[in-house]
Amino acid sequence: MDHLAPGTTIQRRIEVSNSTASSEHIVLYPAAATIAKGSFLGAAGHTPNEVSTWTSVDPGASDVPAGERVTATVTVDVPRDAAPGEQYGVVWAEASSPSTEGGVTLVHRVGIRIYLSVGPGGPPAADFTIDSLTAERSPEGHPMVRATVHNTGGRALDMSGTLELTAGPGGLSAGPFPATLGTTLAIGDTQPVTIVLDEKIPAGPWDARISLRSGLLERSARATINFPAAGASPSVRTTPVRPGWLSVAIAALAVILLLGITTLLVVRARRSRTLRDRRTIPTGAGPPEPIGVGKPVGLVR
Repeated sequence: MDHLAPGTTIQRRIEVSNSTASSEHIVLYPAAATIAKGSFLGAAGHTPNEVSTWTSVDPGASDVPAGERVTATVTVDVPRDAAPGEQYGVVWAEASSPSTEGGVTLVHRVGIRIYLSVGPGGPPAADFTIDSLTAERSPEGHPMVRATVHNTGGRALDMSGTLELTAGPGGLSAGPFPATLGTTLAIGDTQPVTIVLDEKIPAGPWDARISLRSGLLERSARATINFPAAGASPSVRTTPVRPGWLSVAIAALAVILLLGITTLLVVRARRSRTLRDRRTIPTGAGPPEPIGVGKPVGLVR
């Protein structure tokens, strides 16, 4: 994900490898992409949008021997009159081969996502909340948890994370279980993130703690859940869990503030005693006579 001001140009290098047993002619090109219903979707073929028209790939095509790889440079040149906002695109690596049935050409593509935020200053802040957990059973009977996640920030999010179960029947614990990858949240979007558990997990109740992240941003929440015999249980609102480092930082800040207040009180007490001592000096008492002025100074043995 990049944040660029209008009129900025950046370059990124990508690598494409040929894992087949024969040489492949690979074509590299940019195209449009969108985020819909929790999925990042690359457009068909050479479908353009704004960010794809700002993007070029060099080389645009290459013959890659079997087991070899090619490196290409992707250049994004944002025009000076570009409107602020977030843009999505994809760089496709495409190889085609004729089919043995009816002369139809088969096209194979893999892509690299482009997330581009345009605007002045720093990038918009990313943030999200985990609003609820829903315990349910898949049609095959596997326990599942769906976390409802709301993108409250200014960037699209690619979600990953884990779920842990504690305080279960008989004091059991289970996990961590990985979240199903592939959920992408557009700005302001709310979508479920799914975690599939082991089929031997008892019904509960369980203390469920989920931790989700997008890049370096991480949020955790917990709730008490029970798995139904079939279908889905009612959704349960979550309680945010403060990360461990934040608790330590808050405790350290409290200690620093306490030390500062204590130091301030000590300094004020000393100043108060000094002023009180000065006010009690007898009348006529002058300052002490300086050493070495008008009198010899002897050594004390």
